[in-house]
Amino acid sequence: MRCFIWPLCLAAILHVSVAGAENWQREGVLPVAVATQHEHTESLTLEQALQLAVAANPEVAIAQRELEAVTASRMQAALFRNPEFSVEMEDTRAPTRQTTYWLGQPFELGGKRGARIESAERARDLANADLQIRFAQIHADVVQRFYEVLAAQERYRLAQSSLALANRGLDVAARRVTAGKVSPVEETRARVAASGARIELTQANAELINARRRLAALWGNAAPRFTEAIGELEILPELPDLAYLDELASHAPEAVRAEQEVSRREAMLKVEQARRYPDLVVRGGVQRRESSSETVSVVGVALAIPLFDRNQGNILEAKLRVDKARDERLSTQVRLRTDLSQAHQRLAAAIQEVSVIRGDILPGAQSALDATTRGFELGKFDFLDVLDAQRTLFLARGQYVRALGEVQRAVAEVEAILGPQGASLFAAQHGSHQGPSE
Repeated sequence: MRCFIWPLCLAAILHVSVAGAENWQREGVLPVAVATQHEHTESLTLEQALQLAVAANPEVAIAQRELEAVTASRMQAALFRNPEFSVEMEDTRAPTRQTTYWLGQPFELGGKRGARIESAERARDLANADLQIRFAQIHADVVQRFYEVLAAQERYRLAQSSLALANRGLDVAARRVTAGKVSPVEETRARVAASGARIELTQANAELINARRRLAALWGNAAPRFTEAIGELEILPELPDLAYLDELASHAPEAVRAEQEVSRREAMLKVEQARRYPDLVVRGGVQRRESSSETVSVVGVALAIPLFDRNQGNILEAKLRVDKARDERLSTQVRLRTDLSQAHQRLAAAIQEVSVIRGDILPGAQSALDATTRGFELGKFDFLDVLDAQRTLFLARGQYVRALGEVQRAVAEVEAILGPQGASLFAAQHGSHQGPSE
């Protein structure tokens, strides 16, 4: 089901970016090539399209590399300072020379190391949030383009049916002209209608080809190998409650990222505050006095006096950036709720439009066409009436497919905002119609 696609795709991220990274670097194999090889040459389900896109999409790979990089910075942040070795010489004349050998160890005071580690961990959390945002967007793009392919396939079938009806009308008109029952003008009109239907079929085929290319481009394939997308376009999702969507918005990927940014800025403030305290250097060593042929032990400490520079500027900057991050968090929450409200409104309008077309307009248009066609064959109507009824039916069907596409676009918008929570909302819409995954 759709709600299980997220774990599968996350597993694909880890497999592609970690287990296969060394092979790609060593052998020069690109993720795009891998995804292209595994693209099905016939049918393609939504789950398969998601797995292909996650495995090869460069935006996901970029976010994954950033996560790996900041994870390495966490390791660096935990390291202790290196010891120091120094040599001092007084009086270069051999009989009176005095040489001191020092070994010192800096000690960080004020909790610098702990603050540095926390800052690196918050940066890692932020990078992970960025990865989740990228994945949510890729997921939504795949869903939207997959259903664009389904809609284009339906428009192509619709254009084929339209051409078949136009050819049928042309045959009937030709027989009636031959029988002398109608004017040859009726046959001319029928030929024009058939030519128009052929043009529409050509356009629908071009739209279908482009829709397939746009979908395959998400996994880096400019020439899609699949020939058909398998899915159900006409299943309408249940309209979620707007108040429930508002509750979910606080856990949306972008909201989580905004929260992680606040945490990172607060951790960076702690780092700057810890830098107010100077580090202590403890030194020990030996001193050789050539004048008396003595070797003595020496110890010492060094500590900077924070008289002028107490890191005031950096602390103030860090505080202001914390305030900025909090403002951005509030702005993000407002924007997400606004976007959700707009997507919810578009989804509600599209569902209502589909219901009206499906329940009222299509049955009426089909009934009118059937009656007009029978009447024309019996001589009760002229062919212009048949053309008008046919045009009405196919305009209604085209409007129906367009409304179905609007439903899926609105669904994709909600999923892009809410991430895996959005996918689980509409899981029942697709889960039983995707076919087995491989």
